[in-house]
Amino acid sequence: MDNIIEVKNVSYQYPNSDYKALDNLSLTIRKGEWVAIIGHNGSGKSTLAKLLNYLLVPDTGELIVDKQPVIEENMWTVRNKVGMVFQNPENQFVGATVADDVAFGLENRGISRQKMLEIIPMALKEVHMEAFADREPTYLSGGQKQRVALAGIIAVAPKIIILDEATAMLDPKGRKEVIAAILKLKARLGDELTVLSITHDIDEAADADRIIVINDGQVVDEGRPAEIFSAGPKLLELGLDVPFAEQLKSALNNLGISVPSKYLDEEGMINWLWQLNSKM
Repeated sequence: MDNIIEVKNVSYQYPNSDYKALDNLSLTIRKGEWVAIIGHNGSGKSTLAKLLNYLLVPDTGELIVDKQPVIEENMWTVRNKVGMVFQNPENQFVGATVADDVAFGLENRGISRQKMLEIIPMALKEVHMEAFADREPTYLSGGQKQRVALAGIIAVAPKIIILDEATAMLDPKGRKEVIAAILKLKARLGDELTVLSITHDIDEAADADRIIVINDGQVVDEGRPAEIFSAGPKLLELGLDVPFAEQLKSALNNLGISVPSKYLDEEGMINWLWQLNSKM
């Protein structure tokens, strides 16, 4: 599969900062992948997201999105290919109603009103928000607001969706709603959609095909979720959470109980505990 995102030796330092947010960073994302980029606050992951959409300009290095260099001349071409859902959905709302908000991106692209009237209900249905089309976004829950923001992205059909800490401000129910909507969309579109999840939420990262770990602006590890999560102590050293099942394995190991060396999700851990209990 072709690379849809290429980051080559990119560095970026914010004005008045004493250190580089990104330091000679290189990585690739293949078309159709769901990749989670994890790291502690300040590790550089959100800076990368903004660089990919030309919201920031790198000091050195090169970024390529769907074979287009991310430079000023290509700014709008790249932004049409990349849809971003940010941490605070209220910062993205511009419409008086949910439907108006979803229409905004379509209007900017010169879509006819007749076509918009077809697209808006479909986009809202994709995130189970069609019953809220005439509601004011202000009065929605956090998870509902974020799903409306996602519907606005779905409506313009980008090739890439970047979730920039999109679930960070949500309660567990809201997080599940947003991730479920993305999973449904990804299942329907398959390799036609690439998802880049910028997060420190381990549960969100667990749904990815691949995880890239960033620390102090550099890639320090990458692999399948099972490979990354099995290195529990290493994640803790980087200021990241460890999945509950791995925490439980560590606690049992400290009690002298032999535990599986391979990664287990919560369901796998429950099955193993049942087997262990049946032998005792």
